[in-house]
Order: sequence, then C-alpha cells, then structure tokens
Amino acid sequence: MRLDFPPKHTEIIGAVKIHSLQKIYEIDSGNIANSKNQQINNSTIAFDHKDLSKICTDMAIIIPVKNEKLSLLEGVLSGIPNECLIIIVSNSQRTPVDRYAMEVEMVKQFSQFSNKRISIIHQRDPNLSRIFHKINYTSILDQHSQVRRGKAEGMVIGILLSKMQGKKYVGFIDSDNYFPGAVNEYVKIFASGFAMSKSPLSNIRVCWRSKPKIANNKIYFPRWGRVSEHSNKYLNDLISYITGYETDIIATGNAGEHAISMSLAENMEFASGYSVEPYELINILEKFGGIIKDSTRVHKDNVEIFQIETRNPHFHENKGDEHVASMLQESLTVINNSKICNTDITRDIKNHLLVLQQKTNPISSKFNGSTTNHLMEPIKTIPIDKFNELVIDSPKLLQHFNASEL
Repeated sequence: MRLDFPPKHTEIIGAVKIHSLQKIYEIDSGNIANSKNQQINNSTIAFDHKDLSKICTDMAIIIPVKNEKLSLLEGVLSGIPNECLIIIVSNSQRTPVDRYAMEVEMVKQFSQFSNKRISIIHQRDPNLSRIFHKINYTSILDQHSQVRRGKAEGMVIGILLSKMQGKKYVGFIDSDNYFPGAVNEYVKIFASGFAMSKSPLSNIRVCWRSKPKIANNKIYFPRWGRVSEHSNKYLNDLISYITGYETDIIATGNAGEHAISMSLAENMEFASGYSVEPYELINILEKFGGIIKDSTRVHKDNVEIFQIETRNPHFHENKGDEHVASMLQESLTVINNSKICNTDITRDIKNHLLVLQQKTNPISSKFNGSTTNHLMEPIKTIPIDKFNELVIDSPKLLQHFNASEL
C-alpha cells in the first residue's frame, strides 16, 4: 500500500498527535526491494505484502454482529487477510429463531474452505456474565447482571479475547458491508497505520471515500454519512476551542472501521452503544491532552491518531432513519457530556438535539436533555490470566474454528 507521507498537517494537543487525512495512491504497491527504505520520495510511503503481513499476524479483527444477513457476514469474512485472527462477537437473537446458531454453522462451514482462524462468542451468554462478575468487571453489566446489549460492549469483549491471545493490535469492522474488497482495504489501512506510527499508542481511523446511495434510479456518491457530518463538525469545534485556531482536521468521528494498538486499548474507557467511536477521540484527549488538571498520564508515550481515506466506497445495509437518529443522538451527547466541552459547543449541541427531536416525533421519547452515556472501565484492571482460565473452564462459551494455531 502506498500513501502520502508525512501527513500534510498534525494537530498537537498535549501528548496527542492528530494527523490530517491521508490519501492512498496504491492499494497494492508491489514488492519493495529495500523495505528499510520504504519512503520512495518526499511525498509517499509504501509498504509491501511482507510488511503488512507481519503486522496482520499480530492483529485480531473484531466483528460485532446483530441479526445480520449470513451472506453479508460471510462476505466480510472473505475480505479479511488470512494472517489475522477473526473474532465475531454476536448479539443476535436466540429465540424464537436461534440466529446465533445459524451464524456458528455458517462460520464452521466457511472456515473449512478458507482455513481462516475464527472465534465466535455470544455477548449475552450467561456464562460470560458470570465471568465478568468473578473478575469484578461490572461496568459491562446491566441492572439484571447480564452483559449490556450494545456494539461497544461487544467490542470490549473482543479486545479481551484478543489480549487473551497475545495480539498487539485490534481492528474493528462492521458486519453489514456489501463489498469484501473494501474490507480487505480496511485491514491493509490498519496495518499501514501501525507501520507508520512511531508510538506504541496508536489509533487508526478509516474515512470512507464515499457512501453510495440510489435515488431516481441513479447511483450517486455523497462524501459524508448523515451522522459523520455532524459529529465531525462538533469534534472540530472542540479542538478549535482547545487550540484557539479553527480546524477541520477530524474526518472520522464515527469511524466504525478503525483499529487500536493493544497498549492504548487496554488503557481506554469505552462509551456504551453507538457513541463508542467519537468517545474514543474524547477519551484520548481527556487522558492524554493535558486539558483536565486532575487527569493523569497512563503511559510515557504520545498517542498518534491516523486518518486514512479509502479508495473503495462504503456500501452497507440501510438500517433506517430511527437507527441513524439514535446514532446521531448518542454521538452528540457523548461530546456534549465531556469535561473538555465548553458552554458554547454545549449550547449548539443541545439546540441541534432539540431540532432532531422535533423531526423524529415517533421516537421523541429517546431524545431528552438528561441523556448520559454509560462508560466501561479500562480493561487493564482485569487479570487477563484469570479471565483466560475462566473462559477455558466454560467450553461451550467460545467456539474456535481452525484453532490449532491459537
């Protein structure tokens, strides 16, 4: 893969470096004779298959799933490089039709032909809830002492299973992508970002080149999704307030496809539900930005945030207006609730949510000024050896396919 390098601009906030959007010039840059001299000229950097494959071997790709079409999920699996460990965390229904059992059967059949290493788990399994109780990680549990329903909860479970397997990096890919080729590009972007990073604390975020829509029997390619446009705006307003200079550097506020080094992931808090992606940026700024007086650095290194634009478009399942409205409300609320958000931005966000409420009368009960985001504690508090032992002692909890190398 060949990208422009170095990034054209970098915002530095305390120990956080946010790099501007980088462009891909080649998805596959061929073999590079001298891998130590990857930067061919002053404007690009290239990584060959050997470079990316080495990082993929140390990476787990986590796929949160909820009642997805099996053909879509299989397509996503087919796009992930064979070197990666795949972890599917399902929140699909068990009754009246057991969709999770269908997912397990599909994965079993697919792995026989692909020889991919795949693990699959259901996040609402009572055995998993009991494990979290035993290790005293209760922030992931609901009032009924079960694992909370939500994408972020599935991501945290995936991170723990990745750490259990000794992986250095974790990448997240949504299960509703229609283009397996785009999935393959995402993983190469993750690996390229980690290869560029000079810090063990890194966050690689994907910016889709476009999200195709069909209208009047024609395909058009809008630049931003309906949620990203607004969350990017308020995140940029926040950074502009912090630095004193207007910026538009954030282009990946709701990047469902993103990756985090394990050294960073285990020190982060995660916001429940669909606020997880923008809160990752907020949490990094709160912990490492030097903005909050009583915050403490959890690591001596800087955090590097890379944003990379795809060449493939992002075409995914249409979940409807209610889903989009819920995502937007959760995303804006998590920015609004941050300790580093100033009163002007808070006012603008609350006004935005009021307008949103008026436009979504059928679901207006979901939108109110008192909404808060549930946070999960950093997983560094969990004794991973004990977690590993408890998972192994629950043989029906986590299912492995082609697991001889695990």
